[in-house]
Amino acid sequence: MCEKREPLPRFRVCLRLPILGNLSLNYSHNNDTVPQPTLVLASRSPRRQNLLRQIGLQFVCIPSTVEEVIAETVPPIEHVSILAERKARDVATGCTHAIVVGADTIVVLEGEIIEKPVDAEDAVRMLRRLSGERHEVYTGYSLVEVPSGRVLTRHVRTEVWFRQLDSDEILAYVKSGSPMDKAGAYGIQDDFGAVFVRRIVGDFYNVMGLPLCDFYCAYRQFTNQKHEGCNGFELA
Repeated sequence: MCEKREPLPRFRVCLRLPILGNLSLNYSHNNDTVPQPTLVLASRSPRRQNLLRQIGLQFVCIPSTVEEVIAETVPPIEHVSILAERKARDVATGCTHAIVVGADTIVVLEGEIIEKPVDAEDAVRMLRRLSGERHEVYTGYSLVEVPSGRVLTRHVRTEVWFRQLDSDEILAYVKSGSPMDKAGAYGIQDDFGAVFVRRIVGDFYNVMGLPLCDFYCAYRQFTNQKHEGCNGFELA
């Protein structure tokens, strides 16, 4: 259970019946069956909601209210890890029996962290910088269990190459409004974003905002659900 926050977005409650076996239904701890905790997504991102639905999880959306502000000198791995855990802990303070998921995604170009654009002009500037270049996408995610206080925080990195973009493409994409809520001012799943990217090395879903394979195995181990396909996966 978690306390409600006001104001809450219309998509706060996001439920989906499991489709991948019994994921999230047979939660156990120390070999004893216990009541299943509520799974809470501390994000208003529709992309992360869709990704959790894709792996069959039931969850409730309670967006974090923490400011996504961190010192510029903090390295990318620490940046996404700290913010992801802050978001999860923020929402967890209002929960009595839950696993809260927080996540944060950034784009890094030539060592500079590029987050969400502040306006359309900023989005155009970002896309022009990314055009024809290689950049990195980092996503950190954190699982915070209440009331035990257990925490698992991980990060995943993906390399992305853009083709050369012309001005008309950039302006049309920004005019659509789609880049405005995305790190680096693009979404790899968007109509335009999908054709901007010519190559990636790493997890595609990480670029969308949640590395599904890594998260899936981490979540199963965090909730003591064995799965042969995740054998060898280390939580360290």
